[in-house]
Amino acid sequence: MNRGVALELDSLRLAHYGNQISCLICAEGNTPDAEYCRNCFAPMILAHQAQSHASKPVMFAALGPSGVGKTVYLGMLLDMLSRQPKHLQLAARGGFSVTLQHNTIGALSRCEFPTKTPNEPDRWNWVHCQLRSAKQKQPVEMVIPDMAGEALFEEVDHPHSYRVIHSLLSRCDGVMILIDGTKLQAGSLDEDYFTMKLLSHLTELTTDPKRPWSSRPVALIFSKADQCESCFEDPQAYAQRHAPGLSRICTQKFRRHRFFAAGVAGAIANRPVRGNPSHMVPLRVEPRGIIEPFEWLVDNLRG
Repeated sequence: MNRGVALELDSLRLAHYGNQISCLICAEGNTPDAEYCRNCFAPMILAHQAQSHASKPVMFAALGPSGVGKTVYLGMLLDMLSRQPKHLQLAARGGFSVTLQHNTIGALSRCEFPTKTPNEPDRWNWVHCQLRSAKQKQPVEMVIPDMAGEALFEEVDHPHSYRVIHSLLSRCDGVMILIDGTKLQAGSLDEDYFTMKLLSHLTELTTDPKRPWSSRPVALIFSKADQCESCFEDPQAYAQRHAPGLSRICTQKFRRHRFFAAGVAGAIANRPVRGNPSHMVPLRVEPRGIIEPFEWLVDNLRG
């Protein structure tokens, strides 16, 4: 005697795939079971989670060249905000949103810095969270990616090289731009030039004329400030002294901008490893100035 087997009709399967879901980043249509967007490679789980809310989530981005400390800063920021008993609080939505925080704090606890973020967008860490504040009655949905600095540099030099970056920057409600304070103090102008190129790129993006980039909040953060204490004393004066071109373009083209200083490692040391004689490691973790730039962005977003 043969047992009956239930088979799904091809017509029903085709109808299922006909109900496409728009990517949250680039709005490209994708099949319901797609893991990454076929156009920009952003994770489709962001779109699935956003369907449960009437309004689209707020998007912030941390920008800067490779090695400036974006992953360390974001991981420490998420960890601090997830542990605060009051004021600003972040609650992760989905296990994938805890990966960045977990990897960063785990590496620092082993006296290591996190590994370099890969250039491939499908290997980036994305954070989808709910922001709760004493000033807000309802939690705010928020998306923050950890992008690779080299991919960002390629997009700035050759627009549309990375569709996910182009779409994300057009969609972003505000950005945190990290600048290596130690390199500026040493006299290197690379950080100054790169940040000016990045800001010029933002102003040239085709966006909603009602929301030009000149009116969106831009927080400029001198990273690794624990190695140059003068950053903390007066970040604005530090920018005018060491990066006059950057300070000028911010004043001329961005109505809402502010300079900050932040540091995660209270002390670092050189531990040579095979193939890298100048491998730096953190000796202890002493976060300073981590929450202030993010809090300023949130306040300006509300305004």
